[in-house]
Amino acid sequence: MLTGIHLLLTYACNFECDHCFLYCGPHAEGTFTLQQIRAVLDEARRTRSVNFVYFEGGEPFLYYPLMLEGIRVASERGFQTGIVTNCYWATSEEDAELWLRPLADLDLADLSVSDDAFHHGDEGDSPAVRALGAARRLNMPSDSIRIEQPTVEAGLDREQEKGRPVIGGGAMFRGRAAEKLVEGLPRRPWEELTHCPYESLRDPGRVHLDPFGHVHLCQGLSMGNMWETPLATLVQHYDPDSHPICGPLLEGGPALLARLHGVEHEEEYVDECHFCYSMRLSLIDRFPQYLAPRQVYGMD
Repeated sequence: MLTGIHLLLTYACNFECDHCFLYCGPHAEGTFTLQQIRAVLDEARRTRSVNFVYFEGGEPFLYYPLMLEGIRVASERGFQTGIVTNCYWATSEEDAELWLRPLADLDLADLSVSDDAFHHGDEGDSPAVRALGAARRLNMPSDSIRIEQPTVEAGLDREQEKGRPVIGGGAMFRGRAAEKLVEGLPRRPWEELTHCPYESLRDPGRVHLDPFGHVHLCQGLSMGNMWETPLATLVQHYDPDSHPICGPLLEGGPALLARLHGVEHEEEYVDECHFCYSMRLSLIDRFPQYLAPRQVYGMD
């Protein structure tokens, strides 16, 4: 049951991180308008199941007035709200309070901050640390998101009887990460990659919505376009088995997706996500309505 929507308020970001699965950066296009936000929230209420709305990106604080008003409107409609941010704005803990106090007054339910080397290097007193300190002083619920450079960790994957190296760090090998972070990592034969371990494609609990109207089941994998078909209708009539990408993934993972659509590919991949993203990139011109927008695949 769909209980959460994540508004990609903008694809623009002041960072251009190697691990970004949306290819966000300073030149990325697409930002919601307030009218569009209101329309999405009205549709979310019609689903009768959504209760949480996150504002993220890109970097939502780049459009602070729009984000603030969007959260106010969401709260008025009865939704709990959250934000995901890289905290570039937290130049000091005192200044961070100025940014956060209006959000605290709106009873923001969660502030998730990126606190890792991709965003802030090895700074001890990083913007994330300052933002979390300010949030604590304001009694705001907050937590950290820490994604690190992928590494091969000691030990074996206990879920695999054959035993394989564990790739740590938490990065998902899609978007820019599939281009920048896979070099040197151990790989597996493509025939073994027969399920999707990361997303609930059959019964999604949350979706990401972007300014172009795409309803992402996974970044770059669309249920449909909410500017063409209302969100509540898309959710109600979503049939994963008839979806040309989700259907094969549910039945046999990226290996079956490649077989069914006759996609040429390499013999080994880091994991299911890496293989799936590569297949979707190859299929983007065949299924443009389901693999969108092109910019999250690094394409114009």
